[in-house]
Amino acid sequence: MILYNVEDGVAIISWNMEGYPMNVLNEDSIKAFADATDKAVNDTDVKGIIITSEKDAFGAGADLKMIKKMLAQKDLDVKTAFENARELNQVFRRYETSGKPVVAGINGTALGGFYEVCLACHYRVAVNNPKAQIGLPEAQIGLIPGAGGTQRVPRMVGIEAAAPLLLEGKRLKPEAAHKAGLVNELVADKDQMMAAAKKFIAENKFIMQPWDEKNRKGQIVGKKNYRVPKGNIQSPKGVQVLMPGTALLMDKTKGNYPAQLAIMNCVYEGLQVPMDQALDIESRYFTQVLRTPEARGMVRTLFFGIQDANKGEARPKDIPKTEINTVAILGAGMMGAGIAYVSAMAGMNVILKDISVENAEKGKDYSRNLLKKRLSKKRITQEKADQVLELIKTTDKVEDLAAADYIIEAVFENRDLKYKITQETEAVIREDVIFGSNTSTLPITGLAEASKRPDQFIGIHFFSPVDKMMLVEVIMGEKTSDKALAATLDYIQKIKKTPIVVNDSRGFYTSRCFSTYTAEGMEMLQEGINPILIENAGKSAGMPVGALDVADAVALDLAYKIMKQTSKDTGEAMEAMPGGKVVIKFNEELDRVGKKAKKGFYEYPENGKKYLWPGLQEHYPLAEKQPNIEDLKKRFLHRQALECIRCLEEGVLRNPTDGDVGSILAWGFAPYTGGAFSYVDAVGIEQFVKDCDELAGQYGDRFKVSDKLRDMAAKGETFFKDMALEAAAV
Repeated sequence: MILYNVEDGVAIISWNMEGYPMNVLNEDSIKAFADATDKAVNDTDVKGIIITSEKDAFGAGADLKMIKKMLAQKDLDVKTAFENARELNQVFRRYETSGKPVVAGINGTALGGFYEVCLACHYRVAVNNPKAQIGLPEAQIGLIPGAGGTQRVPRMVGIEAAAPLLLEGKRLKPEAAHKAGLVNELVADKDQMMAAAKKFIAENKFIMQPWDEKNRKGQIVGKKNYRVPKGNIQSPKGVQVLMPGTALLMDKTKGNYPAQLAIMNCVYEGLQVPMDQALDIESRYFTQVLRTPEARGMVRTLFFGIQDANKGEARPKDIPKTEINTVAILGAGMMGAGIAYVSAMAGMNVILKDISVENAEKGKDYSRNLLKKRLSKKRITQEKADQVLELIKTTDKVEDLAAADYIIEAVFENRDLKYKITQETEAVIREDVIFGSNTSTLPITGLAEASKRPDQFIGIHFFSPVDKMMLVEVIMGEKTSDKALAATLDYIQKIKKTPIVVNDSRGFYTSRCFSTYTAEGMEMLQEGINPILIENAGKSAGMPVGALDVADAVALDLAYKIMKQTSKDTGEAMEAMPGGKVVIKFNEELDRVGKKAKKGFYEYPENGKKYLWPGLQEHYPLAEKQPNIEDLKKRFLHRQALECIRCLEEGVLRNPTDGDVGSILAWGFAPYTGGAFSYVDAVGIEQFVKDCDELAGQYGDRFKVSDKLRDMAAKGETFFKDMALEAAAV
């Protein structure tokens, strides 16, 4: 677990956890590390210490079981949690204040607690591996660095430079980390790393951190004249950074993210006291954050949920891996062009087909432009860019599809067109090739009727822009086989996207639930609620942008077409659908179809910022009494969550974890909640049902809950087990 060796008076402590792909922090490894560092500190023959790893990476944070135990908040004993948080800090302080030079040999990725191991060292040498990552990403999953990160980083690089590293959880490549001051020296390989570490030790017989010193009694105390780079907290620069910084943070987070607020408090309070007191402050805030439902939900979804999906949790285990070397994409519009780009970037040959080579080349231009941007930012070499473009072959000939190992149809949302494309393609491709249809609303079972091989027909729903959006929704038709699912998940893993698997229905999961956000905004507009209040309520609830803004971006004519098709297929009048009357008015009367037409709910001036269309007030006069913003926030979130629950109850969703992952990655459901189902668990199902009953009484059946959910409320059930029980099952 921890290798210990002394060479020429230098103790080399090397992490090497068996059975783990990367080193992790858990109770056993922390104890072993503490024993090794104490041994080195207390050995008078040891003149310095190197802490490194035998694996290709240094380490990636805490062990799964330990995190889940810490987040079992129902049983969390505050005192115990605080002492556990302090334990690692005390280990670090023993070697940090020993007077012996301690060097971190960062031979690969060092994240979270493992980078905090490095921060407590006096010097950090990193191998310049462009695939490695260095940083403190805890804030991204609702936690705060709990082993000195909030205290040492600003003391090293200054408050302003530390802010994005701590608050956004930025991960840096070694070269960028060196430039930012997080790494002291870059080397080419591990041998040079060890040589540089030994050189530093040889040149520093006794060393203290710049923020520490010994008093006359030999005790470690904070250096009174220590100055944080570019200004202490109470300096003009410190005040200049923290005051507007706090305001900007509140504007960005709307106060919804406890971790970010705790980090700001840690920095503000901790930098005004000696390090040992500062670490106690950090431990207290770390414990407080652990007790929040936001931390629980975000860790469950944004760490474990996404991690399991990326590992292929939903993939049928008995199906051999499908080798996909060539993918054919039918349709070179924005979606098809984006799919072509990510496929080529993953090293696959791409056949990009459209009705003409000219159209297909326009689709390839999308990749050309993205690669130019990457080149300008030095994120790719010219050689690599040329290789990617070489992989994309454009064509207008259906015969060229014969070379494909996987098909993705990405033509317009027109059932007849998709039928035609399916039949043309199946006539030339191999019989074992899976056919994936990229559709956002049309039921897969119906589209598969055009196929001679419906067992090999599957839905593969990408989100725009494909190069940025990480989710892919996989839709199983009634006859879709496990083989088709396995091949599709193999392809998604290859392009490094996150999949969720759902069963067939109109709108599937993501489109169906996402539309409730925009529809609720339109219903509010009809009620005479101020559109400014509507938009601010959506953003305050944690949504990326306002509901009317989103509706404009998606396009109101698309919403009109979808509603019209739904009405034709189901018999439900468009006027009766949530938001239907507004969509009809904007399409049939006002001819305002959204952002693409530069007129919708917003105006889009050529040289200026968009603004809400003043004519809204004429068509939807403001009600005399405006609602409380908290009521609107509840309406937005409850409405979306209720539709997600219906998808689970109807069997569209297979489990609530996929529901949470999909709700955040697909349409940006308030990430601080951990997703729609974690949100309901945090509210409490009993309270959620009570809220929905009140909303149904005011606004109609769209808020009506099922008997099943009502039964869950009566039994005190939740969608997720307690994390302590989950940890025991790992």
